[in-house]
Amino acid sequence: MSTSNTKLNDLCDNLEGCKLDVERKISDEELFKQPPPLYDDCPICFERMPIIPTGSKYKSCCGTLICSGCIYAPVYDDQGNVIVEQVCAFCRAPFPSTLAEVTEREMKRMEVNDAQAIQNLGCNYREGACGFTQDYKKALELFHRAAELGCVKAYTNISNAYNHGEGVEVDIKKTVYYYKLAAMKGDVMARCNLGTIEEHVGNEDRALKHYLIAAKGGYSKSLKRIQILYLKGHATKEEYTRALRLYQEYLSEIKSDQRDKAAAAHERYRYY
Repeated sequence: MSTSNTKLNDLCDNLEGCKLDVERKISDEELFKQPPPLYDDCPICFERMPIIPTGSKYKSCCGTLICSGCIYAPVYDDQGNVIVEQVCAFCRAPFPSTLAEVTEREMKRMEVNDAQAIQNLGCNYREGACGFTQDYKKALELFHRAAELGCVKAYTNISNAYNHGEGVEVDIKKTVYYYKLAAMKGDVMARCNLGTIEEHVGNEDRALKHYLIAAKGGYSKSLKRIQILYLKGHATKEEYTRALRLYQEYLSEIKSDQRDKAAAAHERYRYY
C-alpha cells in the first residue's frame, strides 16, 4: 500500500462517528457540479492536457505548462531547422544547467505571482528539497498564497497539511473542507479521496457521485472504486458502464500520435 493511501486510511479512521456535513458553506449543488478540467489545453498542440504528473511539465523559464508530447517533439527555428541544443518548446529559452538555476528561475516567477512557481517552492519547503530547509509553516503559507492565485493543487496540499499536522494542528474538518475546494476546481485525486471518505462512513450514494465525476475528469482509480461498489451491490451495472464510458471519452480527448511517441520513448513522458 502506498504512503498516500495509508494516510488517507488514517483520515478515514479519524472520521469514525464524525458527520461530514460540518461545512455547510459548500452546498451539494456546488460540490457535485461537474468542474472544469484541471489544466488548460497545451499551449502548443492545443490538445487537452493529461492529468497525471508525467503527462506535462511546468517550465520555470516562461511559467508555462506543456504536454509531454510537445516537450519530446523537436523544436524548430524560424527557418524550419531543428534546434540541436535543449530549449523550452514554448519560449525557446535554454534548459537550466544546474539545480540552483532552476530554483533561481522559480524565485523570479514567484516575484510576479506565478501560482505554480509558488506551489513548487511550497513543496520544496515541505520536503526539505532542492537546498531548502524543511519548514512546514512556510510551505503552508506558500500553499495558501498559490491557492489564492489559482493553483488548484495547492488546495490539496493545504488539506494534506491539516490531515498530517504539518505546520498546523490536525483538523479533520478543514482537511475535508480543502479537499472539497480542490475537487470543485477540478482536482480529480481530491475528488476521489472525498468519495473514499464518504464510502468509508457508509455514504455509498455520495461516494458514487464523486467517483463518477473523477472518472469523467480522467482519474482511473475512481473506476476501481466504482467496480468495488458494483461488486458490493452499491452501484448498478449501468453506472459502472457509464463510468467506463466517461473515462474513455477523456482518453479520446488527450490521445495523440506525438504523445504516444513520447510515451514509447521514455516512462517520464507517460500520459495515461
